[in-house]
Amino acid sequence: MDKFGPEVRSKIMKSIKGKGTKIEVMLAKALWHKGIRYRKNDRSVFGKPDLSIRKHKIAIFVDSEFWHGKDWDINKHRIKSNVEFWYKKIEGNIKRDNFVNETLLKNGWKVLRFWGEDIKKNLNICLEKIDKAIEEG
Repeated sequence: MDKFGPEVRSKIMKSIKGKGTKIEVMLAKALWHKGIRYRKNDRSVFGKPDLSIRKHKIAIFVDSEFWHGKDWDINKHRIKSNVEFWYKKIEGNIKRDNFVNETLLKNGWKVLRFWGEDIKKNLNICLEKIDKAIEEG
C-alpha cells in the first residue's frame, strides 16, 4: 500500500527529472573544473549518455539506484505497491542499459556508469576512473 494518496504520488513522480539531476551536475562541474570538456545528453551518441567526451570516445552515464535497479535481485522485494508495473519498468531499464553498453562497446566507445550514491560519496574515485579512461586513449 502506498503511504501517499494518488494526487500526492502523482505530484512526486512528476517532479522527478530525467536530465540535469543534482548528481549529474555535481559530476559535470567537477569534470569542468579539472579542464575536461564534455557534451551533455548528446543525441548523436547512441544511448544519449548523460556526459560524453567525444575526443576520447567515452560515454558516461549517471544512474540512480531505484530507476536503474542497483542490486535489483535484493531490492526488488522492497516494492510493495503496483509491483507488476515497477518490475517491468525497472527490468526494462536494466535490459536497455545493457543493450546500450554492448552497442557502444562494439562501436569503440568506453562506457562508464556511476551510481548516484557513488558520485555523492566518492566523487574523487569517479573522477579517477574517468581520468584513467582518458589516459588509456
